[in-house]
Amino acid sequence: MLYMHDVWVNWFEGEENAYSVCHFHEWRKEDTIDMLDQVPLLYITDELFTYIENDMHELPKCLLQKIHKKGYARKGQVRETLEYAAVITNGQEVLVFDTIGYQIPVRKSRLIPRQEQLVFSMIEKRSPESFGYRKGDYKKEYHMLSMPPHMVTGLTRKERQMKQLLMIALDQLKNTENPDELRYWLTEWDPKSYHMALDASEEEIWQKLYNGVSNGWGKRQEELCRKMVKGQAFLEKMWELEVGEEENSMK
Repeated sequence: MLYMHDVWVNWFEGEENAYSVCHFHEWRKEDTIDMLDQVPLLYITDELFTYIENDMHELPKCLLQKIHKKGYARKGQVRETLEYAAVITNGQEVLVFDTIGYQIPVRKSRLIPRQEQLVFSMIEKRSPESFGYRKGDYKKEYHMLSMPPHMVTGLTRKERQMKQLLMIALDQLKNTENPDELRYWLTEWDPKSYHMALDASEEEIWQKLYNGVSNGWGKRQEELCRKMVKGQAFLEKMWELEVGEEENSMK
């Protein structure tokens, strides 16, 4: 088995989309960087890599058996055994995961560029393994709170986070099933829709609002997001983390 040593990781926990596990150039100085003292390296099929990278479903049992307690994390002078952790690659992309004792990839991280290149050199002349996973065993499903990749293509980490926050606010709005509130927010987004909203059905109003804000990201979406999260403590805190307190005018 191949092993990597002194691997620096920036864990993104509970992420089920590849775009939410940030590459090194999007790491922030306030992120917590950990070190894995030793971790197995697996060269796997593209289908299995996509399955692990883009969701949090149970990992193949034979894969788990192969990496069981073969990874170690360094905490100061203490070396901790990791139940199930591995660096995986399909020959094009690289990811490291830690199940924190479960059988799903709870935590995921990218690697620093130098270690990514090391991965590619280590798997030369080797063949990918499927670990019993077959193409067609799984189909990824996207929804408002798990946006399809095309909705965030080209966006920065900050913009992706803010768009996710807007989707959370929109989901809450939809679940209120309040036509007047829907009309209000559609008019906030697009004042020209005022007369249309007076006679339209709740579903028509919702679709016009969602279709409008879900396309790309810009100052209009950012302003709508700012207004929608105002007064909601949890969402306001998420907003502050992205824009910075000095930029926040909601106080």
